[in-house]
Amino acid sequence: MGKTGVMLLILVVGAAILCPIVMALELDPMPGDFAINWSRQHYNVPVLWSLCASGALALLYSIYRR
Repeated sequence: MGKTGVMLLILVVGAAILCPIVMALELDPMPGDFAINWSRQHYNVPVLWSLCASGALALLYSIYRR
């Protein structure tokens, strides 16, 4: 597993961690997001927003690390 694999793993794990935070912001849905109906509640899962936020944080971390 090279540097690319590690960065992709960090990106996906970061998106999973950031997803509830982005859901609380109630941003407009983007293509790639999906909706879940659970116990008469409607949830929009912001996949693309979470990936973008995770990528930005990973990029910021890599810049500050240098």
